[in-house]
Amino acid sequence: MTYRISNGSASIETTPRADGPLDLQLLRTFLAVHRSGSFTAAAQLLRLSQPTVTTQIRALERRLGHALFERLPRGVAPTTDANDLAARVSGPLDDLETVAFQSHPGTESEPTAPLRLAGPAELIGERVLPALAPLVAGEKLRLRVHTGLTDDLLEGLRAGRHDLVLSTVRPRGRAVLAEPLMDEEFVLVAAPSWAERVGLARVQRQGCAALCGVPLVTYADDLPIARRYWRHVFGVRLTHTPELTVPDLRSVMSAVVNGAGASVLPRYLCQRALLDGSLVALLEPEDPPFNTVYLARRPGASDNPHLELVRSHLTRAARTW
Repeated sequence: MTYRISNGSASIETTPRADGPLDLQLLRTFLAVHRSGSFTAAAQLLRLSQPTVTTQIRALERRLGHALFERLPRGVAPTTDANDLAARVSGPLDDLETVAFQSHPGTESEPTAPLRLAGPAELIGERVLPALAPLVAGEKLRLRVHTGLTDDLLEGLRAGRHDLVLSTVRPRGRAVLAEPLMDEEFVLVAAPSWAERVGLARVQRQGCAALCGVPLVTYADDLPIARRYWRHVFGVRLTHTPELTVPDLRSVMSAVVNGAGASVLPRYLCQRALLDGSLVALLEPEDPPFNTVYLARRPGASDNPHLELVRSHLTRAARTW
């Protein structure tokens, strides 16, 4: 028998082996596993136990008459049949989730759960929180902000611990949807005293050779941002050992402002210091290196109505960053 789900604009059809309609919960669980790549992660997203998720997937596989996932040492991999089924059911199920949520709004006695937002500490502090402050004040937005390394934050998003993540790398896989939010440009900077000693015209003529003898300040011994700048702008590999390593980019900027040496910083972080003269750009190349920041979320309808509000607000605000 053929089973059809229809929401007025889309439909799903599949042919189970037994009579009777497929349980929507089985398809919902299947889609969560397909997107997250793990029974454990799907259980967290659906607020179910892992044995329940396993039982539901096995029940669906029995109904359809074929395996949907290959068990791996870590997580699962979808079969070709699973990919075909996901392609058919994802759109309609997401639409149904949205309709179900909109038809059951919260009440005054049941405040909306806080939206869990995560990203790099400097970007959160310099750009995101100033942009969202009016929503907290005027839209009754409840926000819980977390910071950390991008890979850890994306893993938390897939596992359901975050709702939105600002990612400095493009997320991969079916479990995350990502849209470009902004480009962070990188700038080679130093305090005015170092800029005078080195000479901006000399940097323009000699490139990185003019920086010999200038201490490098960084947040990691392998000079991750500076290495990229050297390769992109100067066309050489940076092999220098940093004179000063500090915990984060804000500490880097503080040290450089106070004359410790030179570093490469995102322009959004040092823009005010450049404007007030406490930092000087040692070089302004025509093609500066930059990195795209993505706004990442899980696919499907969110159970937090503020997610779309925050997403659209940040997207608009980022046009002026």
